Parts: sequence; structure tokens; C-alpha cells
Amino acid sequence: MHAQIVLFDGFDPLDAIAPYEVLYAGGTASGGAVSVELVSAEGPREVVSGTGGLALRATAALDPGRGGVVVVPGASGRVGEPGEVPDQEAGADAGEWRRDEFIPVLLGRTLTTGLPELLAAAVEDPRVTVAAVCGGSLVLAMAGLLEGRRATTHHLGLDMLDATGVHAVRARIVDDGDLVTAGSVTSGLDLGLYLLEREVGPRIAHAVEELFAHERRGTVWRRQGPVPAGF
Repeated sequence: MHAQIVLFDGFDPLDAIAPYEVLYAGGTASGGAVSVELVSAEGPREVVSGTGGLALRATAALDPGRGGVVVVPGASGRVGEPGEVPDQEAGADAGEWRRDEFIPVLLGRTLTTGLPELLAAAVEDPRVTVAAVCGGSLVLAMAGLLEGRRATTHHLGLDMLDATGVHAVRARIVDDGDLVTAGSVTSGLDLGLYLLEREVGPRIAHAVEELFAHERRGTVWRRQGPVPAGF
């Protein structure tokens, strides 16, 4: 299994690094059955996160035609009240990306890049599982790629998911077949471990879980079993 973790301006570092480290360790534990890389829509470049200017380097362009997993992180920025507009930073040009912008603004700005087209191609490819951490689900939803699907995101964004035609599920991990989404920031660890368990096997996932001294928590929702009555 090859995993491509997408970076974009303003991304949340933990959303990207948590699954990266888990999947990288899974590759070691499985004797190379898992590989992982950081990518961007634009190709190799330094990508500045929304957390204190911390930057990570994307080593390749996102290839939506490559089988495996594509992981979309959320953004890190200001959390404000609905309708609140941040003051324009002194010296910043109109439309220029700023690290202190509101998270919905940073997520929405991905729609002005080449990322939505690449993600759409990944969603259409039956060989690809698209995964998302936290606000990454909103990137996919705002791009019109999740209508009618089951997904989760940070609890503050669940209403936004519903507004885009997504069936929002309050769960730590939501497995909707070729779409796997995770809730708030630290759930990226659980997402990585769940992907290892699903794609490589529980023994590999358990070995990495023990190595990281991390106990998975919360509910994994799957589209399996009878529909609950009265809910």
C-alpha cells in the first residue's frame, strides 16, 4: 500500500505527521508492504503550515492515478465565531494567504488551487482510498466530492458537512468503503492505525500501536450490519 499525504498552504502539521509516522512505521513492521510520502498539488516544494510557520517539504506532486491511499489533512488557524471576519494583516495583499486566518478560509482557499481536480480524479479511481483528518473532510466536501457519503470531521465542522449534502457521523473514524475519515486533530494517529489494520492486517497495526504507546479510542463507524431502529 502506498500512501500520499497532501500538503497545502495552512495545513495542520499534526494532521499530516501523525498518519505519516504511523504508516512509515507500518512499512518497517511489514517489511516494506507500506510506503508513504508527502505531496502537494503543485509538486515538490516547501509548504508552510498554519502553526507558527512550521514548514514541511512535499517531495512529489499528488498522483491521483496511483493506487493506494490519499490522505487529506485539515488546516490550522484561527477559530472564530460564524460571520466574524479577521482584520487584514498590515502589508498583506488582497487574497494573500496568512497564517492567522480562520480555518474555514484556509480550507476554502484550497478550492482555488489545482487540488480539487486531483482529488476528484482520486475519488473516481476504484484503486484509491481517499482518507481525511479533521478539516480535510471539509476540503473534500466543499469540492463537491462527498455528497451522499458518510463522513466525519472536527465536531465544530459537522454542521458544515451536513450543509454540503454529506451524512455527518459523530464517530472517531468513519469507514465508508473507499472513503475513510477521522475526527479531530489527534485522530490522525487512529486513522493511520486503522488503515494499517484494514489494508495490511491487525498484527502490523498492533505492533505499531505498541511501538507508539498509543491506545486507539472512540468508535469506528462502518457501513455494515442492520440499520438501527428509531435513530
